[in-house]
Amino acid sequence: MASCCNLTPISVLHKLSVYVPACSSRTVQVSCHFSYCFNQMKLLNVIPLSPRSSISSPVVHAATRLSCFSPADKNFLRNVTECPKGKNHERFQCTSFNLGEKSSNIADKEDEVGISQATLVWRAIKLPMYSVALVPLTVASAAAYMQTGIFFAARYFGLLASSIFIIAWLNLSNDVYDFDTGADMNKKESVVNMVGSRTGTFVAAYLFLALGILGLTLVAMEAGNWRSLLLLGSAIMCGYIYQCPPLRLSYHGLGEPLCFAAFGPFATTAFYLMQNGLREEYYLHSLSTVLSASILVGCTTTLILFCSHFHQVEGDRAVGKFSPLVRIGTKTGSEVVKISVSMLYFVVFILGLGRVLPLVAIVFCALTFPLGNLVMRYVKENYNDKAKIFMAKYYCVRLHSLFGLALAAGLVAARKLSSYSPIRILA
Repeated sequence: MASCCNLTPISVLHKLSVYVPACSSRTVQVSCHFSYCFNQMKLLNVIPLSPRSSISSPVVHAATRLSCFSPADKNFLRNVTECPKGKNHERFQCTSFNLGEKSSNIADKEDEVGISQATLVWRAIKLPMYSVALVPLTVASAAAYMQTGIFFAARYFGLLASSIFIIAWLNLSNDVYDFDTGADMNKKESVVNMVGSRTGTFVAAYLFLALGILGLTLVAMEAGNWRSLLLLGSAIMCGYIYQCPPLRLSYHGLGEPLCFAAFGPFATTAFYLMQNGLREEYYLHSLSTVLSASILVGCTTTLILFCSHFHQVEGDRAVGKFSPLVRIGTKTGSEVVKISVSMLYFVVFILGLGRVLPLVAIVFCALTFPLGNLVMRYVKENYNDKAKIFMAKYYCVRLHSLFGLALAAGLVAARKLSSYSPIRILA
């Protein structure tokens, strides 16, 4: 609660502005443009100019009819209450403004003040997140090499550059649309907030998308495999309906399934088809291997997205974004992480027993278990600490990268050792 005692309407607005940098509540942020609205109210003669005048109900009613107020601003004004007159009390003396349960406390925001500009830029770029472009392509290329013994370097780097453009579109457009809904209102590392231009960020995002699609098309033409382009188009569509209007399925808790499908079966399989230089009848018998590998890649990618919600639960709930953690809570979410990581390695073991994946790949993946255990332990110990749990997604990025590279190395080693013959699932 921020109390305003013996204040005129003008000084009330000034006092509120002091709290704006220190509080993430939407209801307090609306005061940042009160000065303009206040002038408009004076012009309409709805604010008394007496030094001891109070904001009465007619004034609030008139204010809430002004065009400069958003619906949230109007609700804020309606929540301004007067204390009754009493002995030694002026009207408006005890007026208070409830900052709401949705807001972060001032101490939390003061901790963020110390974040350097370089750190904010690093967070905005999200460079570690681009591993989700590298890992599916590398695993797919390794699976193709295991079968053919051929590696198309030009295609690999062309696909990598195009994938990076697609991920850049995902990151920038996500910042734009979260800015529109208010989810990133207090997110300092949001690109929109940093550059101060929604339009510029929006244009840059879709420029990257166009470049990415162009690159993927050129590689598909060179590889002579249009089926792969359809799979990649499906992956991009998953990204679009995940965050873009009108669907915004991430706001309904469907982001994780879309992420799994996009980066797992769709993207990984498509890259495999582009990197495989053989005709269709020769590569279908290896499809069990690449599909299994794509499922593992999809699982580790989805884990990154899931853990990125832990420190955003309050903000997501405030804007109506019902991510899985908003629905189940962070404590249950920590158990989901534990089960997911455990199941990841269990599935790897089963795939090895069934000879769907080569034994050497299973051994390499098993070597990453200490990092998987670190992710489980870190989330369990810090799921309720918003400052520390922020790092959980970066631990998941490390697991995703190391696990993917171990899987790819195992597939390549299987070719070198000539110790693996994939199960034929399609004639």
